[in-house]
Amino acid sequence: MRCLQPSRPFKYPETQLVNWVILESETMLNKIVKKDSYSETVFVFKHSTRCSISNLAKQRLESNWNTYFEDKEVYFLDLLQHRLLSNQLAEQLNVQHQSPQLIAIKSGVSIYRSSHLAIPVKAVYKAITEH
Repeated sequence: MRCLQPSRPFKYPETQLVNWVILESETMLNKIVKKDSYSETVFVFKHSTRCSISNLAKQRLESNWNTYFEDKEVYFLDLLQHRLLSNQLAEQLNVQHQSPQLIAIKSGVSIYRSSHLAIPVKAVYKAITEH
């Protein structure tokens, strides 16, 4: 699916509806997959900041996130700045690259993933509580 390129650059909102943590290094990626995911479910949102579909998916995620995951961090992976990191994540978890994409990681493996406009927070919550 090709994304339209908006004419203005992406800006982070003044007030954040999700506790975003910027994922920007291989060291950080390895820590969340190989260590942090063994104590709790870790979420990564892969986002193309120039894609209107990705922006809409992000807005939908933000509008419903705290209903199910109050104050739960989500790692934000900017695909334009960190495409190689996205490829490493896909390889480590054996997950096909898509954008936008939400991945839930538990004990070093992907237990849930969804992409594009099919990232319903209620379904994410249900999937990880059943896992």
